[in-house]
Amino acid sequence: MGKDSIRLSSSEIGGLWSSYLQENLTVCLLTYFLHHNQDEEIRGILQHAYDLAVGHVEKITAIFQKEEFPIPDGFSEKDIDLTIPPLFYDMFGLYFVNSLSRLSMIKIGFITANVARQDVMELFIEMTKESTELYQMSTTLMQKKGIYDRSPMIPYPKEVEYTKKLSYLSGFGKKRPLNAIEITEIFYGIERNYFSILLCMGLLQVVKDKEIHHFIKEGKKISEQQIRTYNELLMREELLGNVSIRTEVTDLTDNPFSERLIVTLFHLLNGVDITLLGHAISTSMRTDLTACFEKFLMQILVYSAKGVDLMMERGWFQEPPHAPSRRKLEKID
Repeated sequence: MGKDSIRLSSSEIGGLWSSYLQENLTVCLLTYFLHHNQDEEIRGILQHAYDLAVGHVEKITAIFQKEEFPIPDGFSEKDIDLTIPPLFYDMFGLYFVNSLSRLSMIKIGFITANVARQDVMELFIEMTKESTELYQMSTTLMQKKGIYDRSPMIPYPKEVEYTKKLSYLSGFGKKRPLNAIEITEIFYGIERNYFSILLCMGLLQVVKDKEIHHFIKEGKKISEQQIRTYNELLMREELLGNVSIRTEVTDLTDNPFSERLIVTLFHLLNGVDITLLGHAISTSMRTDLTACFEKFLMQILVYSAKGVDLMMERGWFQEPPHAPSRRKLEKID
């Protein structure tokens, strides 16, 4: 690092480090989907997503090398077996890219708002733009193929309304109808949990390790519970529940993914889900909804901790870069 260079701050280190692992894992998964996918339209989006992820890994690596910063241990071709037949049908690859781009917009946007060094800021601004474009591309194709569900329709308001009644916050007894923001949080909760169920369904067929199998099964139950609760909320409001997505899992029983990759993927998804549930709590004003979201947040926090314990037991958990212990440095023998 040159003497005139600006050092990376802790937020820049954290953003680059976590993004490297996520993008690296994404490259592996997209390599797998690309190898098996036969739908030309979906392959085009998969290839675009793959090229973006490879580019992100290379750019983050270049910054780390310039700073003489250790490159995190990522994933490689050793973590996927392309000789094994596909675990998912073609459409799941499109679901994957769509879900991934939505999650990336949220995570990368948060990172971008907390960095200042010019090269790092430019990288994350570019990644945010690319994630948004990828979401647009995948959503457009999902609509074309008839597999994209839009949130429930509500009438346009006829005028601006104000309320002075504290009952607006009540979620028990006589409750007001859900507002548009709350419906959005509920609907998105259903969508991302349907994706999680599909992922769990496939992995439960192929994972042989009993402890990891049990961990995935618990995650599937949590997602099923959330979907039931969210759908019941919508049904009670006569907004109808979200329709079930098509089963996109084959009958494969051989595992094409390393166990480390699988558990790390769940760890990353849990982190995003915690962020999104926190956002849902902050935007919902009916007390029954906030109680529901808080319950699920605590559930995911406990489940996520089990995943971290599992990774630590297997020697798979990489410590994020951290501040030094000043007490240890100041200790005199």
